[in-house]
This record gives sequence, C-alpha cells and structure tokens, in this order.
Amino acid sequence: MAMALGPQSAAARPPSLYPILAVTFVGTLGFSIVLPFLVFLVTRLGGNAVIYGVVGATYSVFQLIGAPILGRWSDRVGRKKVLLLSQLGTLASWGIFLFALTLPVRSLVAVDSAVLGAFTLTEPLAILFLARALDGLTGGNVSVANAYLADITSDADRSANYGRMAVASNLGFILGPAIAGVLGATAAGERLPVLAALVISVVATLIVLMAVRDPDPCVLRSAPEHASVRNLLGGDQKPCYRLETARRHSTREILGLPSVGLLIALQFLVFLAFNFYYVAFPVHAAIGLGWTMTAVGAYFTVMALVMATVQGPILSRLSKRCGDKWLVVAGSVTLAVSFVFFAFDRTAVIYAGTILLAVGNGVMWPSLLSLLSKATARDTQGAVQGLAGSVAAVASVAGLVGGGLLYDALGARVFLLSSGIVALVAILSLKIPRLAPRSET
Repeated sequence: MAMALGPQSAAARPPSLYPILAVTFVGTLGFSIVLPFLVFLVTRLGGNAVIYGVVGATYSVFQLIGAPILGRWSDRVGRKKVLLLSQLGTLASWGIFLFALTLPVRSLVAVDSAVLGAFTLTEPLAILFLARALDGLTGGNVSVANAYLADITSDADRSANYGRMAVASNLGFILGPAIAGVLGATAAGERLPVLAALVISVVATLIVLMAVRDPDPCVLRSAPEHASVRNLLGGDQKPCYRLETARRHSTREILGLPSVGLLIALQFLVFLAFNFYYVAFPVHAAIGLGWTMTAVGAYFTVMALVMATVQGPILSRLSKRCGDKWLVVAGSVTLAVSFVFFAFDRTAVIYAGTILLAVGNGVMWPSLLSLLSKATARDTQGAVQGLAGSVAAVASVAGLVGGGLLYDALGARVFLLSSGIVALVAILSLKIPRLAPRSET
C-alpha cells in the first residue's frame, strides 16, 4: 500500500471548516432569495410551467459542460481557485439577471404547442436563460466544497460535518425566502431581491478569496497501489498523488467500485424526485393554490428552519447511535410519505407534509453523503464526488424539465411520482453493505 508522509507538517494546522461553511451559507442565501418570486417572474415575462422548469434546468445542462474543464483546472491549481472562479461566474450571472429586469417585455417568439403549452419567449426571458447558463458553466462550487470537506474531515467526524454543511445551506434557505418576501413586497418588485443576491455573491467571493485555504499537499513515498480515477469527467482530487502514474478509468469502472455505484444511483433517484417537487410545487402554489410571493417565501423558510434543526443537534446525536445506512432508510421512508401530503390542496395538510419532508431529508441526505465519502479512498475522493455531481446534474435536468411537463399533465399528482421514487430509494438502501473505514492513501 502507498505510504504518505504526513499530509501536514506538525506546525501546520489543517484548514478550518468554518470558511467553507460560510461560503455554503452565503451562496445558498443568494440563490434562495429568488425562489419565492422566480415562478411569478417567469410567467410575467411570458413563460409557463414548462419554461420555468427549463430555466432551472439550464444551469444543470451547462454545468455538465463546464464541470470537466473546472475539474481539470482544479487538478493543477487547487480547490480554492476553482471555488473563486465559480463565485465570480455566479456574480456575473446575477449582474446579467439584474440587467434582464431592466429590459422591456418585447416578444421574440410565440409558441402554442400540445406538448410544451402556450408561452412567449421575450427579450428579458432570453437574457435570464443566458444568466443561468453562465452560472452553470462556472458552477463547480458544490462538488468542490464536498470534496474539500472530505479532504479535511476524519471518518469519526464525517457524518456530523456533512450535517453541518447541510445546516449552513439550510440557514441560507431560511433567510433567503424571508428576505425575498420583504424586499419583493416593495415598489421595486423583483429588482431589489436580485440586487441583494448580487451583493451577497460579492460577499461569498470575498470569503473564498480571503478565508478559504487549500489543504497542504502530501507526498507519497511509493506509487499508489491502485490506479487513480481522478481525471474522470474532470473530477477533483488532492494534489498529492503522482499524475504520471495515473491512468484514466471509465465511468463503468468507477461505478463498479464497492458500494459506489449503488450510492450514486441512490443520489440520482433522490435528485430526480426532489427536482420534480422543486419545479412543480412553486407553480402549484402560485397557480393551483393561489399563494402570493410572501406566502411562498414563508413556506420555504419554515421548511428550511425545520431541516436545519434536524441536521444540526438532532442528526449529530442520531449519527452516534444509528448507522448511516439506517438513517438513510428511515429518512427515505419519511420523505416518501411526505410527498403524498402535497397532492392535497389544504394548507394545513401541505405544511404537515413539509415538516415530514424536512425531517426525512434532514436525516437522509447528509447520511447518504457520508456513506459515499466513507466508501471512497482518499486518492479517488474527488473523482467520485465529481461523478456524483455530474450524475446529480443529469437528474436535475431530467427532473426540472420533466417536472414541468408532468405538472401540466398530472397537476398535483406529480408529487405521488416523487413519493414512489423515494420509496424505491428506501428499498434499495437496504442493500447498502457495512462500510469499513476508508483508506487514507
């Protein structure tokens, strides 16, 4: 087995977890500000439920293009520079988004299709697509942040730290919709929340620039026993392994690693189910339930608040008493039940389902991330995380576009489809084997 001379010198301390948590929080805050009003904005600018889904999917499509390039760059220059590039891309995209809101709503193409429905592509709507495309093209921050966290976290703290990452994200979701509800109610309309997202993106960029530090590279005493798979799809890895001895493995070989194929398949299904929900629910709330922008913002705030509570002190205690596998199973069952509640049109029932959703996802998702990290050796950590991110992007595209089409065809019954998919996740999770501590070299 390859042996490493300590990853850091005795005098050097490992990078702090808090800057990457701050980046996650601020980035999510900026993104979540637009959630309550995006569906209202898209429909006002000429779109429909399908176009709303396509706007969301545009990010994932271009992320699939940009991820391999960003991954290869991160192999050479480190994770911090890739994070900085991603944040600069997000900053520029918000600038374009804000510019789109200043344009007159002039029609470019009118469409009336049996499949896509009736909509009009207007000038500002086209610019919104451009903004989402740029953000996706430079959108490597999530997979890089996950790999960074794996780099600096021990096995003993892995579940708790992924829980902390999820808490940071959900705190952003708590404040973002609340801020949007307040700012969107002013005379400035959608412009003020987008301006706030732009300012928040500046803050995230400054945090990456000044506070995030790459882990010190380690030095191998001998060549790795197993060939590295870090270059697959431009996946990220720590810069301490010999590039000249590595060969590229196929996607099939990565998915054939013990437990990795099953865990990535579970992530795909979870992302697919959630993206059906994420595109269908705002449309359902605005059109089917008649909710206002403020009501939608309050809804997402409550959901994120419950989820943050679960992923903080509750998950920390549960992870010490229960294995990650059983947290995934229990969380998936709870999540599958929760989606059934959204097929009803009573607000109280929907909020009850939201609490179940927050509890189920709050337990299941960090545990699933922890299992994938534990199943991956140190020299393949980045590549596997990169592949998982690419698979998630494919699921997002399918879910966001398909969710819009399915909502047009099925209405609120689309949430029953999400329930069935997550129920399948619960069943497949029973096949997850007991994972030994991962290799550190």
